[in-house]
Amino acid sequence: MSTVKSSIYKPLTESEAIALAKRLQLFTENSNLTCKEIGDGNLNLVFKITDTDNGNGIIIKQALPYAKVVGESWPLTLDRARIEAHALLKQSEFVPQFVPKVYYTDEQLAITIMEDLSHLQIARAALIEGKELPLLSTHIGEFLAKTLFYTSDYAVNQHFKKSLVKQFINPDLCKITEDLVFTDPFFNHDTNNFEQELGQDVERIWQDQELKLAVAKLKQKFLTKAEALLHGDLHTGSIFADENETKVIDPEFAYFGPIGFDVGQVFGNFLLNAFSRNAENQEVLFTHIETTWNVFVKEFSKAWKNDAAEIFAKTEGYLEDVLSEIFEEAVGFAGCEIIRRTIGLAHVADLDTLQPFDKKISTKQLALSVGSELIKNQKAIKNPCQFKEYVKQTVSN
Repeated sequence: MSTVKSSIYKPLTESEAIALAKRLQLFTENSNLTCKEIGDGNLNLVFKITDTDNGNGIIIKQALPYAKVVGESWPLTLDRARIEAHALLKQSEFVPQFVPKVYYTDEQLAITIMEDLSHLQIARAALIEGKELPLLSTHIGEFLAKTLFYTSDYAVNQHFKKSLVKQFINPDLCKITEDLVFTDPFFNHDTNNFEQELGQDVERIWQDQELKLAVAKLKQKFLTKAEALLHGDLHTGSIFADENETKVIDPEFAYFGPIGFDVGQVFGNFLLNAFSRNAENQEVLFTHIETTWNVFVKEFSKAWKNDAAEIFAKTEGYLEDVLSEIFEEAVGFAGCEIIRRTIGLAHVADLDTLQPFDKKISTKQLALSVGSELIKNQKAIKNPCQFKEYVKQTVSN
């Protein structure tokens, strides 16, 4: 990977993206290149450049100086492009098989050029279509365990860890999470977005002081617990997958935070897809949750026993306590993710595409109920089996 620091920022056009790829000699001199702007996210431009002769391609991702979903009234730092590129490179040190290759970055243009993953499908879309993706949770469990353990104080010299924390200070995008995940959905805020038929359910959330107290504590952990380098936005829309392969993308929200946050986002998004299914088709999602956690525990424990730098790592019960705390926090963070994806600014297609309308509303009511119960009862849920039973009990009530 190379980095250029002398360019003057401006958003690329499709023709300029092709010119950049040619200038960098990322294709052969006589390649016939096409470019398509494929970004459907909230924050960035994404271009796919393809050699029409052989089908080979690259992805050029460029940060915009504002939130694309809102417009120029919501300014954002371009530094998130640097953070994303460095997060991908850091993750590739531990799990190169699960992240796209980075070919080039330009910090001034806020550009990252990376591997084209068009042979894979966004996991959210695949799950909505009913595909099982049998290795998805095995791969994500390993991705979580290794990227989180090997960037934590359990594995890394404390002085070096603090230098990493400094490198990944990410206030703008953390503020988005702090507001849209942990704050706005729990108050009458103008960023919230929900159907009027959910009004009574939303009012109950806004008036539930027990719930808000639990969310306040989770938010405080997100604000202060610099435990490991998080992906920071690890939902099923940030994962490419097929039956054999998994790639995690878009770590522009990366920062040092509580390990349970990444785990909880995965749990929450698997549940959101489960809610969208008939009862007989939900079990595969509960299996994904269980497998994610079991593989995480296996790989995290193996790394702890083989590579822990912390002198107290061999203290009896320490690893078990750490894992227990991660799971408890993950349950609570999963509840926050479910609620924010239901009534907050950024929804998910798992719920929003449900038909007929009455089914969509009843499913969203269910999601709000389950999310609230997970947050309030996170301490009582100790393992994936209890997690599943608690969700099913809440659904049946």
